[in-house]
Order: sequence, then C-alpha cells, then structure tokens
Amino acid sequence: MNDFFVDTSRRLLHMATTFFFMSIIIFLVIDLPEGDFATAKIAELQSLGQTVDPKMIEILRETYGLDQPLVVRYWNWFSSVLTGDLGMSLSTQEPVWDTIKSRLPTTIMLMLGVLSFMFLTAIPIGIYSALRQYSVGDYVATIVGFIGMATPNFVIAIIAILIGYEYFDTVITGINSDEYIGQPMSWDKFWDSVSRSWVFILVLGTSGMANIIRKVRANLLDEMNKPYVKTARAKGLGEVHLTVKYPVRLALIPMVSTIGWLLPTLLGADIIVSQVMNMPTLGPLMLGALEKQDMVLAGDILLIMGGLTIIGTLISDTLLRMIDPRVRAGMEKE
Repeated sequence: MNDFFVDTSRRLLHMATTFFFMSIIIFLVIDLPEGDFATAKIAELQSLGQTVDPKMIEILRETYGLDQPLVVRYWNWFSSVLTGDLGMSLSTQEPVWDTIKSRLPTTIMLMLGVLSFMFLTAIPIGIYSALRQYSVGDYVATIVGFIGMATPNFVIAIIAILIGYEYFDTVITGINSDEYIGQPMSWDKFWDSVSRSWVFILVLGTSGMANIIRKVRANLLDEMNKPYVKTARAKGLGEVHLTVKYPVRLALIPMVSTIGWLLPTLLGADIIVSQVMNMPTLGPLMLGALEKQDMVLAGDILLIMGGLTIIGTLISDTLLRMIDPRVRAGMEKE
C-alpha cells in the first residue's frame, strides 16, 4: 500500500511539473509572433476603412495589460488558471469559460469517438493482416493503410461532403440538423448529433487507423517469429490460445503507450477538419484566437489540450502496467 501511495505521489508531482513547464512554453510560443492583440485590432479596424489614432495602440495595450513585462503577463495568466479563473477573452470580451464550455464536451466526446473507432477497427484488422500474411485481406488492409496515410484528412472530409450532397442529397456538415440548432438538449437532439458525427469520426480516424494497422501488423509478425512461440506451438498449445495470450498481448503494448500522444495529434488535425465540416469543437475556436492574437483564449485552449495529453499519458501508463508484467515487476523493484 505504501508503494502505491509513493508511486501515485511521484506521478502527480511529475504531472504538475510537466504542466508548469508546458504553460511556459505555450505562453512563449503564443507571444512569439510580431505584434500583439492591440496591433491586430488596429489592423482589423484599418482594413474596414476606419481611421485610427496611433495613440490608440498604446491605450489598448495599457487596457489589456499588454504593456507589462513578459514575466508579469505570464504569471498573471497562469496564476489565474491555477485558481480556476480562465480570464477574459481579449477578442470577445467574455469569460473564456463561457466561450469554450459549449464546445468542450463536444470536442471530448468526438475525440473519444475517434479513438474508439481507430483502436476497435485497426487492431482486429492489424491482427488479421499479420496472421494471414500475403492474403487478399492483407493486401487490401495494406492498400487502405497507405491511402489513409497519404491522403490529408481535410481532403477526405471534402470528398465525403461532396459524396453526401451529390449522391444522397444530404448535407453532412455541422453537429446538428437545422431544426435542432439553438434548441435545448434533448434525446432527439442528442441522437441527431450522434447520427451526424459518424462521418467526422470516420474522416478524422482514417489516417490514425491506417498507422495503427501497420504497427500492429509489424509488431505481431515480429512476435510470431520469436522462439517462445515456436516452443509453445511444439508443446501442443492451441493456436488461438497461443496467439491471444502471448504474441497479440505483447504486440499491443506499443499501441497502449501511444494513447497519450494521440490526443494532441487528433486535436491538431481537428482544427482543419472541423473548419471544413463546420463542427463546433475547440479547434476552429483556437485558430480564430491565434489569428486575432488573443493570448488568453488561445493559451487556455492549448493548456487544456496539454492537460488532456498529460491525462492520456497517465492512462497509457496505467494500462501498460496492467497488461505488461515486466512494467509491474520493474516498479516493484523500485
């Protein structure tokens, strides 16, 4: 029990340290482009044909605290986040939480749907492809994998939209049909969202699924050629039992260890795909914040994504400890 608490405390300390340094990197990257929200706002007004007093830039900087040193601005932002206050969006003049709270559940549910689709589809295909090497199914899976990896997600999204409109006379963009837009949540609206989300999940999960198929196939082929498999087969162990208990289990370990890193990858790909398919996720919101140099909104969204990555890594470590006895043995020795 003491070892469990020590291990948990150590993990939490590592997560807190990672989160802190992540916040510093995020703030520095957002502040890196030339100019700030004040200059972006002035440029926007000038593009609309308005005459702007040059002193207005200094007034805006002072109003939003942009004239303060970098360290002071970072600490004001990060200390507010630690207290649960995400601050005020510079571009909308609304609390950041009010801006993202309607999009955050949708984003998380869609990402969970994409992850589930990727693993539940790719792992069986990868196993079949390895056990039936050079079969027709193996060749089909390989071709599909290469196409999925070579084709950008937004191109697949555009093709899916065109097919839906041309052949099924259906608009598949947006999370809800027109009659449910602006309506309170209900079972009908929920199932309408589910029925319209599968195309987005399919599009976003295609490239990741292709990558997992290739890795599972390669790992399983490597395990099947190892001496312990040949020894177990020679002793008369059933083929199905042998394959599932040892090679498949070991081949999936690298997949489990990458779950945490898949979340930011999916959220990054989500930015363009959500723009194309008009999905109300955090991706387009962050893109707009970066364009307007709204450091508060963009920083909060990136920090949430980073937090999800840390949580995903923790889940990966936990699952890895459950399925790999070598990890458990190593931790017990420590």
